[in-house]
Amino acid sequence: MSIPDAFGRLRLPAVAAPMFLTSGPDLVVEVCRSGVVGTFPALNQRTTAGFVDWLDEIGARLEPYPEAAPFGVNLIVHRSNPRLEADLEQVVVHKVPLVITSLGARPDVVRAVHSYGGLVFHDVISRRHAEKAAEAGVDGIVAVCAGAGGHAGTLSPFGLIPEIRSFFDGTILLSGAISTGAQIAAARIMGADMAYMGTRFLVTKEALVSATQKDMTVVARSSDILYTPAISGVAANFLRPSIVAAGLDPDNLTIHGALDMQNEAKAWKTVWSAGHGVAAIDDLPGAAELCDRLVTEYAVAMAAAASDPYSIRTVRL
Repeated sequence: MSIPDAFGRLRLPAVAAPMFLTSGPDLVVEVCRSGVVGTFPALNQRTTAGFVDWLDEIGARLEPYPEAAPFGVNLIVHRSNPRLEADLEQVVVHKVPLVITSLGARPDVVRAVHSYGGLVFHDVISRRHAEKAAEAGVDGIVAVCAGAGGHAGTLSPFGLIPEIRSFFDGTILLSGAISTGAQIAAARIMGADMAYMGTRFLVTKEALVSATQKDMTVVARSSDILYTPAISGVAANFLRPSIVAAGLDPDNLTIHGALDMQNEAKAWKTVWSAGHGVAAIDDLPGAAELCDRLVTEYAVAMAAAASDPYSIRTVRL
């Protein structure tokens, strides 16, 4: 088990995942001030100049709170992202504590972030992707398992986490339908170091999405989630009701071609993503209130696990 020293002041071993068109400065700042790692995608700003504005704003708002958790930025390293080099340059200039890379493991990106002492986590959906990330020198691997929102995998965490741990001794984060503190505890007990939570933070007051999207997510259940590559070219989980509202038939979608970042942005504005974790969501709290709740739930769950006689009993045959 490995949690970076830079995360030593966390109240909870969790990261609020960077959500496309959802995570912004308000959400990041409130999460970090609450002792949880807050993150956002660089592409949530339409230009590199706008990205810099957010970096400056987040840094200034967190500066009076030395006890706050570090924040992170998600970079899409796929060749279809024309802003990667410019955004990475600003990441280095601002010495962003954590960079989460997606859609490709790039050793040059890892070296750039390591040059100032930053950390790199990379999200994966398979052992093969995890091996490439380890070879690239990342500090952490996010196992995006079945039920995660956004670009998700299909593997069970009971299979993928041990596979990654067999060759990687860095930080392993688990993503997939995690919405409560007890589920964060379960992730750690099964072998992950940290939880990676998206959908639960989407339904907070600070998230940038509309009230309509938040309300749809609150009332949704896991059966309302459709896993398909048809929306943007890469398999992801989406809310079926949002597909219907966009005038599409969820059971007869046209498959798109390869991933294209411009089409990706257009698609996700009208068709909304969420994970199976919607099943445990029934309210719309502020981010700080949610973090406090998760901290309490996590402590209760870990204490209960420690006191369970079956967790320590040795069975003799």
